[in-house]
Amino acid sequence: MSQIPAPIFAVYKPRGISSHDVVNRVRRSTGVKKVGHAGTLDPLATGVLVIGVGREATRQLHIVVKAEKEYVATVRLGMVSSTDDEEGTKEPVANPKQPTRDEVTDALRTLVGPMLQKPPALSAIKVKGQKAYALARRGRPVDLPSRPVEAKTIELLDYRWPDVTARLVTGPGFYVRAFARDLGERLGTGAYLAALERTRVGQFLKKEAVSLDSFV
Repeated sequence: MSQIPAPIFAVYKPRGISSHDVVNRVRRSTGVKKVGHAGTLDPLATGVLVIGVGREATRQLHIVVKAEKEYVATVRLGMVSSTDDEEGTKEPVANPKQPTRDEVTDALRTLVGPMLQKPPALSAIKVKGQKAYALARRGRPVDLPSRPVEAKTIELLDYRWPDVTARLVTGPGFYVRAFARDLGERLGTGAYLAALERTRVGQFLKKEAVSLDSFV
């Protein structure tokens, strides 16, 4: 049985596995059945995943879910994806105009602050008791209503066509895949999320996150 760092702690989720896979790994390793996480990371994303071990800890995860989050995102311009990320079916946009750095900066600025954001169809939001991504993968039409979210900070880190890399600090419920889609719409180029790392959830930092290899 692995030693639990604390009842609530951060694991660094690697690329290629789901958040639920991490929960199962911690559950098997610790021998504790009641394990949960605060805020899903998609399989293609990496970074901070907050884990609660034990009944009392999992009851507190709803507080962590509401904390602000920090990401480093790479958005690929000039193409669109059926899932708004690398996982989906991608199609090039015909003759996209390559925006200047100033145009990218201006477009990012329009996405800062409170806004109504339309979640991606492949999300964990429940529709009549079923998760939207499960319905979408079965070919069922999913039209999720826009909902209020907030990007508190968006900082351009790098731009080399076709990739935009930005740091975001967001409030709860913000979808970075939807941000990528919306950035492409504003620039008129189309876009999808090519890579994502979550570097912070509230007080839980990347540098303090436990490696998943600690749980064997």
